[in-house]
Formats: sequence, structure tokens, C-alpha cells
Amino acid sequence: MAVVTDPQPPARTDPSASPDGGRRRVIAMAIWSVAFVVCWLTIGLPTDPVYAFVWIWAGTIAWNSARPWRDHLRFGRDWAPVVILLALYNLSRGFADNGATPHSYELIVADLVMFGWATGGEVPTIWLQERFYRPELQWWDIAASWVYFSHFVVALAAAAVLWMRNRERWIAYMSRFGFLCASGLATYFLYPAAPPWWAAQYGLLEEVARISTRGWRAFGMGGAGNLLNAGQIASNPVAAMPSLHTAWALFVVVFFLPSVRRRWWPLLFAYPLAMTLTLVYSGEHYVIDVLVGWAYVGLTFLVVGLAERWWAARRGRRRPADGPPGPDHDPQSPPASEPPPASEPAPALSAPTAPTAPTAPTSTPTSATTATGDAGEPASSPAK
Repeated sequence: MAVVTDPQPPARTDPSASPDGGRRRVIAMAIWSVAFVVCWLTIGLPTDPVYAFVWIWAGTIAWNSARPWRDHLRFGRDWAPVVILLALYNLSRGFADNGATPHSYELIVADLVMFGWATGGEVPTIWLQERFYRPELQWWDIAASWVYFSHFVVALAAAAVLWMRNRERWIAYMSRFGFLCASGLATYFLYPAAPPWWAAQYGLLEEVARISTRGWRAFGMGGAGNLLNAGQIASNPVAAMPSLHTAWALFVVVFFLPSVRRRWWPLLFAYPLAMTLTLVYSGEHYVIDVLVGWAYVGLTFLVVGLAERWWAARRGRRRPADGPPGPDHDPQSPPASEPPPASEPAPALSAPTAPTAPTAPTSTPTSATTATGDAGEPASSPAK
């Protein structure tokens, strides 16, 4: 007897893998790149989370240009809560000081205790600027400006790649990222702290130049640098503790570290170290701000990891225990080792219950021409 099975649906293929899809991707990414550079030079760098999200979304559309629009709209749907939370985070930071005098003296003391013996009694920011800051632009100023700008795009760009490749990992990434931002924001309200450039303005330190964006002049991007400076002025000037710039940089590295070969680890850790050097040199943060930011990263992975394991265990306890199916058993997913229910008939090849001694055939007709006996041979039909 032939067995008829339902035809299996064809495997879903990536439209961009075809030659036409590859050409569409190249053209779309070229258009996106040109548009990005034009807006970069005329409007400014995407340092606002909403503005950055628009460019990241446009980049995913260009990269997956062969996919249907419902996939692109799904990206916007999943990311809308994230963008709203980041926008609220940026707005709320400006109210964290509440007019109170920010903490500054204890941060200076902390840096002096840790590094004063090696810097001649100076905080690391002043020590670095005395040796590397010049009125004329240097190549390390350009590198520092690029590193500083990466804070606004690297964490979100990594999240966009995760969303396209593995949505479950994207959820794990964003849950940790959201916890880290919320923890930093709560600290800004509880402990408003001023950066070195602010302390210098009020006479608590020697002169400190705020130079995180001066490197743009090498590319004729004075306007872009001015826009970024304007954003710095509009943001909360006393949100220095912890340093989320270095916290975000370390967070991205730690999240992807288990999936990267060990030989690449030094290169990954060079990024948060470069961000630390940039922020301390440019007068944006003390070293103590950086260390506390790194501690917040460790706390984030610990707390969110424990919460995820607790939730998984709770869901496991709510599932029915293994055993015979009950009234609420799902027939679509029975356990592999589950015996058939007692109410079902025995399989056709199972041995029937019979007396130990053979009995003489009766005149009762059987419903089949042959039957299987104890010896496994066919028994003849009884005579009429």
C-alpha cells in the first residue's frame, strides 16, 4: 500500500543571495553611503538616538533590499520601544542635577589617590593635556574625535546586526543594554557629578580644555563638530558618574566575547581602553568615572543573567511533569518515551493473551483467513 505524505514547502532562501539580489544590495548600500556622507557634512553626525536609528534602519533596508517590506516594517516595530526609551533617557539626563551643586571634589581626590604618585600630584586629565594638547591640531586629536563619536553608533549598530542574524540574542542584548542605561540614569539623579572641564571652569582644577570634537576640523567638518558641541551643552553637564561612554564600549565587547576566538580578545579590549584614554584626555571624565562604569557593566550581566535564569526556572516549574498524558496534555508534542494510553487497542503484532496449553480449534469462524499463533506460523481455518 502506497503511503501518501503532504508535500514539504520549499526551503526559504535569501533573495539577496542571487546575482540580482547581490547587485541590488551593492547599489542600495552605495546610495545609502553617499546620502550618509552628504547629511554628515551638511547636518552633522548622528549623535541623537532617533537620528542614529533612522540611519541604522535605512542601512538595514539597503543591506536587505531584496527582502519584502514587511521585514523592514518588523524592524521598526521591534525597535520603536528602544528608540523611545533612549530618547526619554537623553531628555531626563538634563534634569538630573535639579539645580544642586554637583559632586566634584571627591572625584578629584579619588584620581589623585590612584594616580597622583605617577603624575606628580596631578589628575590624569591635566597630566595628559600638559604633554599632548597643542593649540595646533594633532593626529591623535583626530583619532580621539573618531573614538568619541563611535559611542553614538557602535552599540546600536551591533544591536542592528544582531536583530538581522538572531532575534533571541538581540533580545538578550537589549535587555542588558536597557538595564545598563537605567542604572546609569538612576545614578545621575542620586549622585550628580561634574567632569574635569566643569571643575576647571569653577576653579577646582587648573585649566582643562574640552577637546573631544576638535578633530573634525581636519576634514573640514567644523559645522559637524559645532553641532556635536551644541548637543554637549544641551545635555546634562553633571552626568559624569558613571561614564556610560566607556560602559557602552565595554558592554559591546563583553557581550560578543564568548563568540570570538581568544586571539582576537586583545583587539576587542583595545576599544574600551581607547575610549577611556579619549575621555580622560579630552576632559570629559575622570578615571574613577570609567572604573565605576565598568563595574556597572559587570553588575548588569550579573543581575540580568540571574533574572533570566530565574524566569527560565519559573517557567519550567509551571510546565506539567513528565508522565502519562493528562487532560491538559498537548497531543502535538508527546514525550518520546511515553507509553501508549491504556484505552488504546494493542498493536497488531503484539502477542495475544492465551492459555499456556494449546486448545483444540472450535467451530467458531474467524474474521481473517490467517492468524498468528504462539509459534509464529499461520494456523489453518477451522472446518465448517
